[in-house]
Amino acid sequence: MDTDAAQLSERDRSPAPDEAPGDGTPAQGAEQRSRSARFPRRVRQVRQWLTGGGPLRRAGLLLILCLVFLLLVSSYVVQPFQIPSGSMQQTFKVGDRVLVNKLAYRFGDEPRRGDVIVFDGTGSFVQDTPSENLVTALIRKGASAVGLMRPAETDYIKRVVGVGGDRVRCCDRRGRLEVNGRPVLEEYLYPGDEPSRVPFDIVVPEGKLWVMGDHRSDSRDSRDHLGEPGGGTVPLDRVIGRADWIGWPLGRMTSLKRPDAFADVPDPGAPGGGAGHHGGPHG
Repeated sequence: MDTDAAQLSERDRSPAPDEAPGDGTPAQGAEQRSRSARFPRRVRQVRQWLTGGGPLRRAGLLLILCLVFLLLVSSYVVQPFQIPSGSMQQTFKVGDRVLVNKLAYRFGDEPRRGDVIVFDGTGSFVQDTPSENLVTALIRKGASAVGLMRPAETDYIKRVVGVGGDRVRCCDRRGRLEVNGRPVLEEYLYPGDEPSRVPFDIVVPEGKLWVMGDHRSDSRDSRDHLGEPGGGTVPLDRVIGRADWIGWPLGRMTSLKRPDAFADVPDPGAPGGGAGHHGGPHG
């Protein structure tokens, strides 16, 4: 009996979970409690720093949070776009802030004829991307995201005139633009402008867009890039979003609707829709 008791006593001599092993290292339970105790202390320290420091610190933090929120909204939902030129008059004036709907084409929908879109012209309108200082690029990107600066030099705003498969030509005997053989009455054109002074006849490749400015005599658009890589057409994946509202100045605040000019244009290949492929301007 005494031998059995001694053996049991020997087996029970291992240190308890909360007891230090005797070599100077803390016990496992104590270490876990120490870590759990440090976490709420750090939370309290952060909370004290955020709530302390007086009204100036709180105002600064509120400003930072607002900027972060605006940048997130601008990156994924709605982005202000400052009109940099007169190429879209009379629809837009220079300096107008347009709100670009970035969700318009995110869920399976695609740009339609008559939509006003903002797109990245790299590879279509711009062959060599302009170099820009990193700091300057960050400042411009942040300021343009809230409409305080003009957009990047590679960003454009134009109206969609033809989508993939469309035959777009100008002009018919009465000087009108034709899409798939149907003349288009473009009431949104700048007063006194012709649909185009440069004749052209092109079939838009699938997955591409033919875009033009509303102020045709003051717009560098798809017509000006016919002889370049891409033939002046804009890839769908370069579209940033659709211009849905004028947000500034206050006196010009309005929503933008798709015009009825293209309502009667037939689909490509439909009866009366025209046929043939012409890769460049014609005389």
